[in-house]
Amino acid sequence: MTKPFLKPLSLAICATLALAACGKQESSEQAPAKASTAAAPAAAGTTAAAPTTKSVFDVSELDTGINACTDLNGFVNSKWLAANPIPEDRTSWGAFDQLAETSLNTQHDIVDAADKGADQAKAGSIEQKIGWLYRSGMNEDAINKAGFDPLKPELEKIAALKNGTDVANFISKEYADGNGYVFGFGSGPDFKNAKIQIGYANEDGLGLPSKDYYSDAKYADIRTAYVAYMAKLLELTGTAEADAKKQADDVLKFETKLAAASLSPVEGRDPKNQYNFVTVQQADKATPHFNWDNFFKDQGVTIDKGFSLSQPKFFAEFDKQLASAPIGTWQAYLRVHAVSDAANYLSKDFQDAKFAFYGQTLSGQPQQKPRWKRVLGAVNGEMGEALGQLYVAKVFKPEAKQRAEELVTNVRNALKARIENLDWMSPETKAKAVAKWDKFLPKIGYPDNWRDWSGLTIVPDNFYANAQAAAKFNYDYDIAKIGKPTDRKEWGMTPQTVNAYYNPTDNTINFPAAILQPPFFDANADDGVNYGGIGAVIGHEASHGFDDEGSQFDGDGNNENWWTKDDRQKFEQRTDKLVQQFNDYTPIKDKPDLHVNGKLTLGENIGDLGGLNAAYDALQMALKNDPKAGDKIDGYTQDQRFFLNWARVWRNNMREKMQIVLLNTNPHAPAPLRAIGAPSNMDSFAAAFQCKPGDAMVRSGDKQVKIW
Repeated sequence: MTKPFLKPLSLAICATLALAACGKQESSEQAPAKASTAAAPAAAGTTAAAPTTKSVFDVSELDTGINACTDLNGFVNSKWLAANPIPEDRTSWGAFDQLAETSLNTQHDIVDAADKGADQAKAGSIEQKIGWLYRSGMNEDAINKAGFDPLKPELEKIAALKNGTDVANFISKEYADGNGYVFGFGSGPDFKNAKIQIGYANEDGLGLPSKDYYSDAKYADIRTAYVAYMAKLLELTGTAEADAKKQADDVLKFETKLAAASLSPVEGRDPKNQYNFVTVQQADKATPHFNWDNFFKDQGVTIDKGFSLSQPKFFAEFDKQLASAPIGTWQAYLRVHAVSDAANYLSKDFQDAKFAFYGQTLSGQPQQKPRWKRVLGAVNGEMGEALGQLYVAKVFKPEAKQRAEELVTNVRNALKARIENLDWMSPETKAKAVAKWDKFLPKIGYPDNWRDWSGLTIVPDNFYANAQAAAKFNYDYDIAKIGKPTDRKEWGMTPQTVNAYYNPTDNTINFPAAILQPPFFDANADDGVNYGGIGAVIGHEASHGFDDEGSQFDGDGNNENWWTKDDRQKFEQRTDKLVQQFNDYTPIKDKPDLHVNGKLTLGENIGDLGGLNAAYDALQMALKNDPKAGDKIDGYTQDQRFFLNWARVWRNNMREKMQIVLLNTNPHAPAPLRAIGAPSNMDSFAAAFQCKPGDAMVRSGDKQVKIW
């Protein structure tokens, strides 16, 4: 289940997709229950890639036939991209994907060893549970033999529903078992008092990527394929072909109504659309056919003053369908989602059907990932932090964390100086921006305390049962936070994830262990390379605190306005120019009418621009203390190597179908455009490569964007 409140703002999308759970329910942010002190042992190995004789930045990869002032991405990445096609089991391939693959291989070694030693491991230990969970997923013979038998009790409950009241009760009770239908529910900091966790109910329940896929004529073929996929699932569970087609048609019509009442991706980024605090009585009035008091009793949750019924329009439509949709339509909808959610835990025919639609038709991925990667995805979704504990013990060097902490301090200080020296912001707003900066909480590598898994029962021979147990365990863990203080030290990413994020509702910047390796960070690299890599990542996440969303939250994580009206207008005038810059990009060569959505990607683009500027300033401060700062390395200056590594980080090939989905739904611009977008606005880039006005990589005058 996706967390229903303001989502943490992550650096990139591809690495997280590579590690996404194939489970019924993704585990969310996890804090310790019975905590143990987190520590990476002194004997830990390295997070770096395999030793190489090449330089930390291989200049032989540069395409000197392309001028950096014309196309920095092409200059840095074109040769590598031409020589490194996308693997058949992936939708993209680049720097993030390579590191994700390295992380997966390390995790594979860990779970393989855990499997081999599980029967002799300490009873109830995470090693035993991870070993058994992985073993159960790799037992394809048993899974195929079971078919869809594990799901039959759920399908029987759906078949027994008689009316809308039954449907409401079913949804409520299934949620208590960790099975979410129609909407999302979980905990999160109160937008108005972020020190306390409240409940959030959030729109959900669609099988296509966004609302446009249900109505736009250009997605008609995808809708047809979606109906065929749903019909296939129903046929696999014993429904006759003609009836399965009719039910699938009914589900599409039903979801189309929910989609019409749902937010667009751009609307979903607005904090005003993410929070709607109501009492339980007010919620019951808003949805008279769904009793929230009964829902919370079923969940075992006590609601004090209220909770966030976050999207009233969606819940009004949900309630309308409870009252008016035929019971057969509800049964078809619930049946389809029950089977689709469980497909990766059922026999091969279900897995193949799901991949054929979501993997091939929607994303353009030619082949499924090998079984071990898919099962490892489930382990990450169900026991991700526990696996992270073993990952850190195996590969993470304490000195990497120490060096990263130094870089965080340097880049943060550079950002503070940039805020203080802004020529467009009043002293009043500057003071409040600096006050927010002062409350940043950086978290590096892994949690201070590890989560306790003693309440989760895992068996060695039942993959579906393990998934169900983990779904309930993680859901119960999440909603138990409601009414309790927010723990700023909990993590929303696992240590083995190649990514980073900022969370506006607790004002934390977070850098998992797996990203602290080349090309982002290398203990043997020069400052130019490190500041252009992990330094820019640090700056990016810190700048999210001041992007179009993050800037609407104060240093305590509250959704409060700390701007003067005039300063906010000046900020939006500047960000509007960045919106236009990215609106003008057309990333798919044979589709010139398909543009980046500058509004959807604005937060990430502000993060890139602010972060790269802050990292560059931090580099200049570091070079003042370096007697060799003026020396070239492999023919390039420190300033040049800074921008070269920034571009290298964003090298990426992506399948066209996947790119189209992300352009429509994802707040990250395509990686090649991120390689050039921020540098083209920086005078320091033009100076580093002796670019001239009029060069493609030089935005000047009214087109140049300067924000932080």
